[in-house]
Amino acid sequence: MSAADIYLVDHQALLARLRSTLARLARSRTFVLGAGVVGLLVTFAGMLAAGGSGTIGTIMFVPWVALLAVELGPATGGLVGVAATCLYLAAAEIVGLPHDPLTLALRLAPLVAVGVAAGLSSRRISSDALELQSTNALQQALLDSTVDGICLTDTAGNIVLGNAPLQRFAVELGLPPSGTVAERLEGIAERTTEPARYRERMRELAHDLAASEDEFELADSGRVFRGYTAPVARKDGTVVGRIWTLREVTADRRLERLRDAFVAAVSHELRTPLTSISGFLELLTDEEHELGPAGRRYVDVIRRGNARLRGIVEDLLLVAEIEAERLELRPEPTDLAELATATVEDALPAAAENGIELLLDLGGRLPLEADAGRLRQVLDNLVSNALKYTPDGGTVILSARNGDGPLRVEVTDTGIGIPQDELGQLFSRFYRASTATRRAIPGTGLGLVIARAIVEGHGGTISLDSTEGEGTRVTVTLPQTQAAGGT
Repeated sequence: MSAADIYLVDHQALLARLRSTLARLARSRTFVLGAGVVGLLVTFAGMLAAGGSGTIGTIMFVPWVALLAVELGPATGGLVGVAATCLYLAAAEIVGLPHDPLTLALRLAPLVAVGVAAGLSSRRISSDALELQSTNALQQALLDSTVDGICLTDTAGNIVLGNAPLQRFAVELGLPPSGTVAERLEGIAERTTEPARYRERMRELAHDLAASEDEFELADSGRVFRGYTAPVARKDGTVVGRIWTLREVTADRRLERLRDAFVAAVSHELRTPLTSISGFLELLTDEEHELGPAGRRYVDVIRRGNARLRGIVEDLLLVAEIEAERLELRPEPTDLAELATATVEDALPAAAENGIELLLDLGGRLPLEADAGRLRQVLDNLVSNALKYTPDGGTVILSARNGDGPLRVEVTDTGIGIPQDELGQLFSRFYRASTATRRAIPGTGLGLVIARAIVEGHGGTISLDSTEGEGTRVTVTLPQTQAAGGT
């Protein structure tokens, strides 16, 4: 390093220390009050020394009056203005300047006014500052009390503010102490389970301000985190920064893996004995004519139980495919009206057995491109649910219409209904409405999950509206054609 560089560094360090010292002195009340008093006395002495400059003497007192008023308030500031006027009059008496009553008033009024105004302004500023400080403290406490790590950055990604959970995550993850958020997150790429994809994604986030959500897992500890970012804009749409959140979802992911493993294990363990039961049922069916009435009744019970268990296993496996995003649909030309008719015909015996009126309402042929088997599964599921939750004497209606574009299917029942506060959870795995559990109505809570996955896989929508004690209506919309290449 050259001598000039050394001098420049030393000079900058000296300026920094000087600025720091002045800032500390400016915050010292004692120093400010002392400076104000000394300033008044020095101005008084200057008037005595200058003599003829007394005509502008009150102007020279103004900054010191204002300085003292800022620290002491409006009342004391007014008194300081009076004191400054007295100093002026004393100097005027000594140097022989005029000090008649009019002159006194003209000198006194501005100084007192400056003292009062400066004191009021200081009090207002101090009040606003305290209020702002209190609001900032409350907002920071609110941010620090959240589970998520949260920070606000400018448009370049530099951190403007952050909360305590984010600071804790930064320490635990070993994030670099400097750089933009994307650069700091990219610094742990090699510790993730997919370093290349993770690094590429962080570089995309550095330039793409659109809202996005991502997850990453640490290979060494198995901890899983979900990150979210979105632009922050003013009312006029001007983007001023971005918000970033980080949440640990390790427990959720472990629970999901355990649940998936459990489903897979149960499905596998059930299929083996079910295969044996089905084989022996076939043998019994061949010899069923040799059984008495009681034996045939027992075989029917076994057959129904076997079919129900097999259906549960198939549902569990299908849900596993859905969760793994491996659900395959094979669209082909089909007629929704034919599928609906077949569903109702198959369900009529169960409806009659329970004293329920099952009606079909069609608007002619309803051609569309769909996986007929999967779509039939949706219709069977919805009608079966409606029959299951409708008491004797009720009505279930399956209707299908062409809604001027998408096809519209509705399954309406006069059953037990569902509480309004539970409607949002009905499409969750294994969830069953309280109205069903209270009545001990059998079910797995998988039917609507499967139906929604199949409908959405076809590019359609499914919704549910219900009133407890009055009934339920499930509405499905389906496009008539599928995207090129199928689903």
